[in-house]
Amino acid sequence: MPLCISFAFYFVTNMSKLADRINELTESQTIAMARLSRELQDQGHDIISLSLGEPDFVTPEYIRESAKKAIDDGFTKYPPIAGFADLRQAISDKFKNENGLDYPPSGIVVSTGAKQSIANVVLSLINPGEEVILPAPYWVSYSQIIKLAGGVPVIVHSTVETDYKVSAAQIEAAITPKTKMLIFSSPCNPSGTVYTKEELESFARVIAAHHDIYIISDEIYEHINFVGSHESIAQFDFIKDRVIIVNGVSKGYAMTGWRIGYIGAPKWIADACDKMQGQFTSAASSISQKAATAALKSGVEFQDMMRQTYKRRRDLVLEMISKIPGVKVNKPMGAFYVFPDVTYFFGKSYQDSVISNANDLCMFLLKDAGVSVVTGDAFGDDRCIRISYATSDELLTTAMKRIGTSLAKLK
Repeated sequence: MPLCISFAFYFVTNMSKLADRINELTESQTIAMARLSRELQDQGHDIISLSLGEPDFVTPEYIRESAKKAIDDGFTKYPPIAGFADLRQAISDKFKNENGLDYPPSGIVVSTGAKQSIANVVLSLINPGEEVILPAPYWVSYSQIIKLAGGVPVIVHSTVETDYKVSAAQIEAAITPKTKMLIFSSPCNPSGTVYTKEELESFARVIAAHHDIYIISDEIYEHINFVGSHESIAQFDFIKDRVIIVNGVSKGYAMTGWRIGYIGAPKWIADACDKMQGQFTSAASSISQKAATAALKSGVEFQDMMRQTYKRRRDLVLEMISKIPGVKVNKPMGAFYVFPDVTYFFGKSYQDSVISNANDLCMFLLKDAGVSVVTGDAFGDDRCIRISYATSDELLTTAMKRIGTSLAKLK
């Protein structure tokens, strides 16, 4: 029996032995595309990866030095499950000083990344069969975490013409007696959408009228915002007791590998997350926590530099992609992505490549242009692709030229 057939038989046979929850869970397509890009690069192919949402900056030196000091000072024991007291106080101070929000340390839980923070909350609040409203496009892991909890994602769609924003009326229309939660991000991954204070208040008033619905507000891209000060839905007192803010240090301080996320929440929800985390991972890394404390106590100079750089890169990508016939793109106001509508290319082909959907287009661009991007299907919108501009101007320029050349071949 050929090796490939033997492997397939082995894989399928052993899949049947796995629990239903893992068989029903899909792999993150952003991670899958990044892995495929690395494999092709290792094989000697010239691949420009625009698939991962990761700052290309190095963590600032003062943060790295704080981690070294923590090691030298002996912070090598188990930390408290919810995080060191000084870090939780620094997060509380950050909420107060930057956002005007009052979250005492007792309402804060530090986790191994914002993804775990989201999972903690969803697993603590969602019962099997309960519904969670997701404005699309949404971050890839939201729907899978909901399904892992036995919940049901309810997708509310938007378009490039609306800047990928949904309305309060759409959210209201999606609410049923089974609705338990709304999850959204602003600035949004993957669209870069930033909701205004007025739009957030309209969402808050809809949810406030339904007393058993909670909101997860994912604010991880808070500091990569091109429209001014960040607005949080937790600022409205009439809904704050049902809002859980998720944030972290990965994007705003270029600390993705340090794996520190956190929530600000009503104490009873924070206590539940502490309990949940205690049975899964315990506390986040002690050294990473000390580095995060230093980050949160620093100024804004590094963040300002990153934001200005990302804004320049956004403008560069928009200028180039807007000149490609058939691509529809809006102007994102935050994060570091563009999310163009590429339906114009569906039904077209080149040689042995037939484009039926966004996934086909991503594979075509990887093969023909040597550029990896992510299908919008991963984010709940199969009309689009996500392009990350968290890389150098030179690579972005080359990548966009390659994309334009390849798309022009499709007829």
